[in-house]
Amino acid sequence: MTPLMRLSLGTPSNARLSCSRSSAKDDASKHSWTAELLFTPKPDGSLRMCIDYRALNKQTIKNKYPIPRIDDLLDQLRGATVFSKLDLRSGYWQIRMADNSIHKTAFRTRYGSYEYLVMPFGLTNAPATFQAEMNHILRPLLDECVVVYLDDILIYSRDMKQHVEHLRRVFEILRRERFYVKLSKSEFALEKVQFLGHMVSAQGVHVDPKKIEAVRTWKTPENIPNVTTSLKQTPVIRPWGQS
Repeated sequence: MTPLMRLSLGTPSNARLSCSRSSAKDDASKHSWTAELLFTPKPDGSLRMCIDYRALNKQTIKNKYPIPRIDDLLDQLRGATVFSKLDLRSGYWQIRMADNSIHKTAFRTRYGSYEYLVMPFGLTNAPATFQAEMNHILRPLLDECVVVYLDDILIYSRDMKQHVEHLRRVFEILRRERFYVKLSKSEFALEKVQFLGHMVSAQGVHVDPKKIEAVRTWKTPENIPNVTTSLKQTPVIRPWGQS
């Protein structure tokens, strides 16, 4: 077992607070392996607790469930004039870990070791598992009034009367399946909505102006990592390259 990774000033207390608030249990037993704890900054200046599961992911059989293509999802929105966007609260944490896999999520801090009772970020199969679950519970509404990309749910309708009915059906499913929406990050009954890097309205789909501005301010790549980063950011704007 390697020594604990060094944390910057202030993060030890954040580690204790994050562990106490997360759906993780204090694990008094000793593991022959545990993952490293680290923190990454959020846009608001706070810190997001992350677990380095790279070693575990190398040993994991990959879930091949497909993540939907963004352009396919956007094609389904043609003809819609009213939109609502739902954000699930700590989406991955709303899926419980299998009992025989809980010990594999173990991570260590200066305050002890912990195991996740729910699916944490960082597991290689987490995105596919979450997408499969969302598609399963919302299957009756897919291709009719709902598109789902991981924990982003977009409800679309031809008019407001239809939209109210669509929202009711979506919330009935989420209530039955015990999935919880974060209202502060959700938006309702919009004529124009930002979704997956695009602006969607009755007039059509357009690239988000913020993405265009980001491209305009790109610095010329000076090394291979810079080139790689730039290439990863181009798929969203590639269809709009001529405009």
